[in-house]
Amino acid sequence: MSKGKNDNYWAVVLGASSGFGAATALKLAEDGYNIFGIHLDRQATMPNVENIISQIKAAGSQAHFFNVNAADAVKRGEIISEIKKLSEGKPIVKVLIHSLAFGTLKPFVPTKDEQAITKAQMEMTLDVMAHSLVYWAQDLVVNNLLEKKSRIFAMTSSGGHSAIPFYGAVSAAKAALESHVRQLSTELGYMEVAVNAIMAGVTDTPALRKIPGNIPMIEVAKRKNPRNRLTTPEDVAKVISLLCKEGGEWISGGLVHADGGEDVVQFVGQNLTEDITILKI
Repeated sequence: MSKGKNDNYWAVVLGASSGFGAATALKLAEDGYNIFGIHLDRQATMPNVENIISQIKAAGSQAHFFNVNAADAVKRGEIISEIKKLSEGKPIVKVLIHSLAFGTLKPFVPTKDEQAITKAQMEMTLDVMAHSLVYWAQDLVVNNLLEKKSRIFAMTSSGGHSAIPFYGAVSAAKAALESHVRQLSTELGYMEVAVNAIMAGVTDTPALRKIPGNIPMIEVAKRKNPRNRLTTPEDVAKVISLLCKEGGEWISGGLVHADGGEDVVQFVGQNLTEDITILKI
């Protein structure tokens, strides 16, 4: 779609101030979409948010950003009301991006040196990183804000189907998120809305840096990836942009790998040649 086809539409980006959310907001603004950005930042990181807003406006798009907890039902209702005021009774949201990375990184079973995850922490992690997608989709549809043939994207990871130390609650959230994607794809089929989970490769984001053992994870990912580099937020933003183009609505209900082939590589040596040798053996 050209910019002229998009400039009356808006993208709602949950987690718009960093990582995949920020890169996708900027790319969609470049494509002509106006941006509703929902983020949760302290004063120290607000200059980066202001920079993102400036770049969106420089691309010729409008930007309305809300510094709130995207999983808070009251705040969500307030933002939906603001979107309705701008909509003038028309469905104006064409894209919904769920890129929320806020959860508890603790083991399930306690050890001498570590505390195990609590019930409240487990429920919070799944609510923010999975269930909130459903609630945002519900409110956009019920309030007649979601346009036909819209796109909904949820950021998942290989952790949704593998075990990583301290990542158990987030892994469960990613698995639940992928399930929600399948269900929403089915239930929104009558509107021709495409709903997909985007599985990025290992990306050096603020969220990744909070995971214990992130440095070895980055080193392994570089060796695994056939491109011999990490995925970047911009790589993922370009994939989402492609899926928003005409005809992309027929890709729905699945998991789209945006990782340069990283996840399919199972053996890791010191380099790709060694990996291939192991595979042949």
